[in-house]
Amino acid sequence: MRARKFGRTGHEVSEIGFGAWAIGASWGEVNDDEALEALHAALDAGVTFLDTADVYGDGHSEKLIARAIGSRSGARPFIATKAGRRLPEQTVAGYSYDNLASYVDRSRRNLEMDTLDLVQLHCPPTDLYYQPQVFESLDRLKAEGRIRDYGVSVERVEEALKAIEFPGVASVQIIFNAFRQRPSELFFERAKAKGVAIIARVPLASGLLSGKFSRETQFAATDHRLFNRNGEAFDVGETFAGVPYEVGLEAVERIRPLVSGDTVMARFALRWILMFDAVTVAIPGARNPAQARSNAAAADLPALSDETMAEISAVYDTLIKPFVHQRW
Repeated sequence: MRARKFGRTGHEVSEIGFGAWAIGASWGEVNDDEALEALHAALDAGVTFLDTADVYGDGHSEKLIARAIGSRSGARPFIATKAGRRLPEQTVAGYSYDNLASYVDRSRRNLEMDTLDLVQLHCPPTDLYYQPQVFESLDRLKAEGRIRDYGVSVERVEEALKAIEFPGVASVQIIFNAFRQRPSELFFERAKAKGVAIIARVPLASGLLSGKFSRETQFAATDHRLFNRNGEAFDVGETFAGVPYEVGLEAVERIRPLVSGDTVMARFALRWILMFDAVTVAIPGARNPAQARSNAAAADLPALSDETMAEISAVYDTLIKPFVHQRW
């Protein structure tokens, strides 16, 4: 497992991380024993970056991470969490110092950490990026020793570009995968120039890029891939990266012949992300140890050829781009 610099923070993290949304909620039934085994398998495979949020299972994901870390010896992984989605209504006024402080303190208790490594604003309203007082509150929390660094998790490229104008923003988490390529056009260059870490989330397009789904696949009622397919609960871009399900299935079949050797499509899709040196870490989810080990193994794949990268770009341009490119 190779390490990459986490922006200008002085930390290095594994280029494949662990996204802990799936072990919290909204991905069907959660089995705590398997979730803990998945965390241990990822850490044993060299993963040193864990990403969670205070709303994943109402803090359950954070508590599972604390249990896993508490039972291990050796260096502690870098743990990133998020704050802001606990607000009953998403307003800029809700991102006050008092609210953020209460959310941070709750995450500190859940994660059993005095100082959080990284707190990210969790897809806040776009107008927030035009309100310096929110970032001043984060600076205050950092000065108080409650957080070590802060970043943002965004829906849109425009939000990412605005966020990195604030000098305290250490990282941006953004959806980036073979079905959501727009961040690589301008944002990556700007973030790299400013020393901002990039966390690539939804790297497998909610599992579409695993190549395991079909038109007959059934999702549980508690799985956002069913209940949020049209954006009923939150931004539709979080589910299948915003790609209509049937379109995504067609694109997967176009990509499948490019996956050679004994690898699987999920690892291939993660290796595609790692071809972009501006990306610091990709954070696939895993709900069992086999998935965690398979994801980590993506770092061992050889670089993809120029021809393969061009073919993936062609699939994106012809099938996917009309649905997602200008929207996010």
